[in-house]
Amino acid sequence: MRAIILAAGRGLRLQQPEAQQMPKCLLQFDGMSLLERHLHMLKSAGVEDIVLALGFRHELVEAELDRLALQPRPEVVLNPRFDLGSVLTVHTVAEAMGRGGDVLLMDADVLYDERIMSALVAGSQAVNRLLIDRDFEIGDEPVKLCVRDGVPIELRKQLAVGLQYDTIGESVGFFRFNEAGARRLAAIVAAYVDSDRAHMPHEEAVRDLLQEGSQLFEVTDVTGSPWIEIDFPNDVARAAEEVLPQLQSLSGVTR
Repeated sequence: MRAIILAAGRGLRLQQPEAQQMPKCLLQFDGMSLLERHLHMLKSAGVEDIVLALGFRHELVEAELDRLALQPRPEVVLNPRFDLGSVLTVHTVAEAMGRGGDVLLMDADVLYDERIMSALVAGSQAVNRLLIDRDFEIGDEPVKLCVRDGVPIELRKQLAVGLQYDTIGESVGFFRFNEAGARRLAAIVAAYVDSDRAHMPHEEAVRDLLQEGSQLFEVTDVTGSPWIEIDFPNDVARAAEEVLPQLQSLSGVTR
């Protein structure tokens, strides 16, 4: 199993002063960066094949890797056009997507509990899996995951009027793909880039994969497990004040 962590963007919505701007994966909570938390949880889950897709101020992230000195050291792939959308970042790691085995595709800007990692990696190999949190705030920002008869049918911030579903929740920013699913997603992403849609969020390509029906997907409910995606300044405060105190201690790591 391979983990690909998307950490190329600038995080402009955090409204940091320009001189202080840094990749969001370096935000610290209780003395530990989001990146360090990711890497420790992946290691605890038995995932050591890790690829970091970097861009904005990548040298700061690589310095953090030097400090952590984890072995094996995560592979780094650079997206020089990090100012475009995350579709292009996924395209830069297409080779890693197609190496075989299951692939975890993970946003770097998420503070989350170990139970979410466990839900993502649990079970047999060769699985396509989405995570859903039914306890979410309705609005334009969350990426909604809609399920009908046990099958995911929509993955988008804006839903079509009249869409029929049994269950709706927020999609956690992590996906798991089996070998065929990962390769097909890479092909869809390549088509986006070739058709001048590199500025799109990568969730749109995952949505296309869902809706074309070429792959079967499991949906795992993680409602009740604390997590937050950090996009805005108030998300940083909520992460520290509301989410962090609820997290289980990282296995083998002093907090």
